[in-house]
Amino acid sequence: MRDVLARHVPPGSRLLLALSGGLDSTTLLHILAPLRSEQAFELAAVHVHHGLSPNADAWADFCTRLCAAHEVPLRVEHVQVDRADPAGIEAAARRERHRAFERCEADFLLTAHHLDDQAETFLLQALRGAGPRGLAAMAECQHRSGERMVRLRPLLGVSRADLLEAARAAGLAWVEDESNLDTRYRRNALRQEILPRLALHVPAAATTLARAAAHQAEAAALLDELARLDAREALDGERLDCTALARLTPARARNLLRHFIAGQGVRLPGVHRLDEALRQLTSARVDARVCVELGGAQIRRYRGGAYVVPAHTLPEPMVWRGEAELCLAGLGTLRLREAVGQGLRKEALQAGVTVLVPRSGGERVRLASGGPLRSLKTLLQARAVPPWTRDRVAVLRQGDAVLWVSGFGCNADWVAGAGEPGWVPVWHAKHA
Repeated sequence: MRDVLARHVPPGSRLLLALSGGLDSTTLLHILAPLRSEQAFELAAVHVHHGLSPNADAWADFCTRLCAAHEVPLRVEHVQVDRADPAGIEAAARRERHRAFERCEADFLLTAHHLDDQAETFLLQALRGAGPRGLAAMAECQHRSGERMVRLRPLLGVSRADLLEAARAAGLAWVEDESNLDTRYRRNALRQEILPRLALHVPAAATTLARAAAHQAEAAALLDELARLDAREALDGERLDCTALARLTPARARNLLRHFIAGQGVRLPGVHRLDEALRQLTSARVDARVCVELGGAQIRRYRGGAYVVPAHTLPEPMVWRGEAELCLAGLGTLRLREAVGQGLRKEALQAGVTVLVPRSGGERVRLASGGPLRSLKTLLQARAVPPWTRDRVAVLRQGDAVLWVSGFGCNADWVAGAGEPGWVPVWHAKHA
């Protein structure tokens, strides 16, 4: 334990323990509490009250008393779990649990996963047909994209039997979750039925499986390194060059495509969906509209490049009522700064009439005094703006008249003259 903390936790860090009250997390709390002064970290705990068991209140009370005894601050998070969730009640509970964790403030989130959990996860991933990244199971220390806290699993090298022995030796009490005995759930079936029988023939099965997971983690790291090398030629920001992708062998192309999708913060698709995306990106006609659903996102091709497009809902128009700031949810914020001889003429904006909206099509704007009135669609095409991002362009309009367009500026017909009071629109985009 000391070695794990020394490797990953700088002095002064804030640690948050996910405390269920079961054997594993109770033992971890018992080990961590005395180390606070020695290793100079702050320790708090969070208990997620799922409300799924008739004993849920009793478990929360137990955790409250336990933390009080160790002088560890505890936060109890009550969540609502959808029992009819299509992904299953386990997945729904896990999702709500992670949301609860994200509402907490800390540098590290500690969970009490141990060696036997690692072996179970490896087998579950193998039964799903996972590749090296999935078979790597759980990392000791992991910083996931989009999460504020680093996940730390300091017991990952410790067996359940050793934890039980340590808990009994220390005279600890803990709660038992009756749902852990329900073998309708795959993990419980592995834990209660499969692994004990396997251990009769292979006594060190859990240790061996955990070692196999470590080998897969190493293989996954090498694949990531290869993907980064290939990305130097094929990846430019959010654009993946389809010609460069097609030059790679199928295995390397799939590896790069996985790397690209994961880098956009999108969950990786199954092998058949990934292969379909690869086929369309590399072999469809040049003018074909490639669009492959990834689940919550899409992968599209435009002008020889592949893009991952997150799903988004366009906001409602915002009516200007004289305020200095208007926000289009999910798109960005328009700030109006008062100026003289700059921006839009003050009288161009009318409270209750002027609106800020996402582009909808058909807009026309004059970018230079005396210049032509041009279609916004044509202007976006000239800038090679991908079609699926064009509805994220913000437009300030009054009736049919376009006053201003994000990325282009003010309509020349409405700009303030020398000495005239005006509004200078400043757009702060929210990236998709």
